[in-house]
Amino acid sequence: MATPVVTKTAWKLQEIVAHASNVSSLVLGKASGRLLATGGDDCRVNLWSINKPNCIMSLTGHTSPVESVRLNTPEELIVAGSQSGSIRVWDLEAAKILRTLMGHKANICSLDFHPYGEFVASGSQDTNIKLWDIRRKGCVFRYRGHSQAVRCLRFSPDGKWLASAADDHTVKLWDLTAGKMMSDFPGHTGPVNVVEFHPNEYLLASGSSDRTIRFWDLEKFQVVSCIEGEPGPVRSVLFNPDGCCLYSGCQDSLRVYGWEPERCFDVVLVNWGKVADLAICNDQLIGVAFSQSNVSSYVVDLTRVTRTGTVAQDPVQDSRPLTEQPPNPSAPLRRIYERPSTTCSKPQRVKHNSESERRSPSSEDDKDDRESRAEIQNAEDYNEIFQPKNSISRTPPRRSEPFPAPPEDDTTTVKEAAKPSLAMDVQCPMPNLEGPAQPPVLTSTPTPKSELAIIPATRNEPIGLKASDFLPVSGDSARGAVKIPQQAELVDEDAMSQIRKGHDTMCVVLTSRHKNLDTVRAVWTTSDIKTSVDSAVAINDLSVVVDLLNIVNQKASLWKLDLCTTVLPQIEKLLQSKYESYVQTGCTSLKLILQRFLPLITDILAAPPSVGVDISREERLHKCRLCYKQLKSISGLIKSKSSLSGRHGSAFRELHLLMAALD
Repeated sequence: MATPVVTKTAWKLQEIVAHASNVSSLVLGKASGRLLATGGDDCRVNLWSINKPNCIMSLTGHTSPVESVRLNTPEELIVAGSQSGSIRVWDLEAAKILRTLMGHKANICSLDFHPYGEFVASGSQDTNIKLWDIRRKGCVFRYRGHSQAVRCLRFSPDGKWLASAADDHTVKLWDLTAGKMMSDFPGHTGPVNVVEFHPNEYLLASGSSDRTIRFWDLEKFQVVSCIEGEPGPVRSVLFNPDGCCLYSGCQDSLRVYGWEPERCFDVVLVNWGKVADLAICNDQLIGVAFSQSNVSSYVVDLTRVTRTGTVAQDPVQDSRPLTEQPPNPSAPLRRIYERPSTTCSKPQRVKHNSESERRSPSSEDDKDDRESRAEIQNAEDYNEIFQPKNSISRTPPRRSEPFPAPPEDDTTTVKEAAKPSLAMDVQCPMPNLEGPAQPPVLTSTPTPKSELAIIPATRNEPIGLKASDFLPVSGDSARGAVKIPQQAELVDEDAMSQIRKGHDTMCVVLTSRHKNLDTVRAVWTTSDIKTSVDSAVAINDLSVVVDLLNIVNQKASLWKLDLCTTVLPQIEKLLQSKYESYVQTGCTSLKLILQRFLPLITDILAAPPSVGVDISREERLHKCRLCYKQLKSISGLIKSKSSLSGRHGSAFRELHLLMAALD
């Protein structure tokens, strides 16, 4: 009899390049656990389907980085708040902007949709909480009480209360009907990052940077228990759907807690770093984390996680034996939320009978709406998810298939699985990106293969694409003649998808680069070359520095000693780049500096100190010392690369000879 395959409890599902610049916020759809929304410094909101490589839709309109995003419960609407304080609501099924809400004076730090009514709550760095009616673009109420930025907002399951967490170390509970604060929960000794209502009982959990999770009784308005000993700041918590336990996304681990008494039931190691959001679907917990422009998703099989009863040998600093069993979810100790029997439909655009009913300035709101767009990047996925043929079932489906778990004894890393093997190339014209046994790392852009140490400046085919992958199967193949046309058709479809998928992202990158170069050019026309180079460095984009240096290298007379102090640290970065063109530019610039300024630098440093005060000489001496220090730092890199073969090796060997004077 065959031995059953033991699968992993936790594994990495995928990694995508979500934005052209840094990711600043993200959220998972809680209903399906399959929809992901990301906000970026590029002022866009992008929609993704978990475990698919391409962006479904890109929402534009914000003019500053998107700091907070939130999906409503049916996953039909999305709200995004920006660094400037503006809020935009999009209808995902109609693929259009629904509302633009203005009123906050600083960053939007937190958002939440009301579970039943057509309202959105927003928390800002201006310390205010606002409740918005998204049918009429109006602010219904403003709640004041926090003294620092409001980091998290959550409506209660019955929609009657709003919980807020802030940097002022407090959690507050607001009565929406009365329009006032019900209770203040002090106790945390650091900023409170997250709050979450129990799905059934009058219980609230809060997680803080003080490395504790506190549970609050919402009938008695007092603390139930406090879990200490978290490995780092608590940023993401989630109750199990039946309310039996609380999951905490810690640094590289998932912890499962009970609260009466406080206990840790299980600890699962997940190498997800700082997880940003959690969702549960099909007895699997989905966690997402972001770093720079990348977003990674992970899966934990909850059927193999202890959620009640026995205590894990961990963390919580409590040596008491577990004499009493955790409360039975079917017999709660507290009141249960009474949910309304009806739900409100999606907000529609309302007609205003008079100008007084409209929020001013209406013309600016209409202009904002016109400038906001929903760009469908992947029509097939969009139609599948937001325009289902059968209105009864939604995709991502509520009863979607669980993600297949890789074998426990599989030592191949996810990144290695993404590399097509020789056998794969022989068997299939297109690399299989979605193998069930080893889920690969998927990217939304054709990223360079890791085995390429240097990406050549001139090449005959794009990085990440092989022409042979898109050619028809040879007639000499062992495949049957009947199957060849069908196979060729599949290859053509996959080939077009593969070629197209990075186009929009590349357009965004090039547009941003063009804008940055215009900025540098404007500075150069009104000032000198040193100031323009400083502005290019401040943009923090090496491609802009390379473009500028390629111009400056053509005219040696532009080079001055103070320019060298700015450029040398950038040259060190260029010489370590994986792009051949960047390395070439760095070598050319360094050669110019060594030929023109190294003799001057060594002479000034070797000269005896002058008598009296000579300010200009002291400034020159300071610049020479700075350049010498930077050149010494680069010399080690040059020496290590001088042993390379080919064109790069000869360039580095020439630089190594020129730098001999430093010794």
